[in-house]
Amino acid sequence: MTTRNSPLVTNTAASPIVMNDAALLGGVKRVAQGTMELLAGDSTDNDVIFFAAVPSQATITSIIIGSDTLGGSCTFNVGLHTEAGVVVDEDYFASLVADAGAMTELRYEAAAIETTGLKVFEMAGVDDPGGLYYVSATFAADGGTAGTMSFIIEYVVN
Repeated sequence: MTTRNSPLVTNTAASPIVMNDAALLGGVKRVAQGTMELLAGDSTDNDVIFFAAVPSQATITSIIIGSDTLGGSCTFNVGLHTEAGVVVDEDYFASLVADAGAMTELRYEAAAIETTGLKVFEMAGVDDPGGLYYVSATFAADGGTAGTMSFIIEYVVN
């Protein structure tokens, strides 16, 4: 029988104790949630919805999104944009999600499990610039019908 420690346990068991990053152990969990009413023109190919701004130092633990039927063969990607609105990776978390879905966990639909614990700036592949990033949806196929889109984003900060 073997016992294997996570880095968090290894740090705690070290002598002297090595402090863990608070975003990984004992951080404060925050929630951004809401509902948006989309107009018919809001869900066409390459339209972008910004759900919420999260700090660059945050670790995102959950992204849950649901929507009404938005028409056509509507799909959307879930990713990140900078505070200036520049795309970082439009499908970092999820790709080609069909509309008309119940509230569904999408944090790991496209993102690998190895992204667990990464800070948003690390997901963006840059040194920490500080500031905020938007969790976003980019439509990948035309919808064209008005409807409702709801989201719950959970993240941890120090």
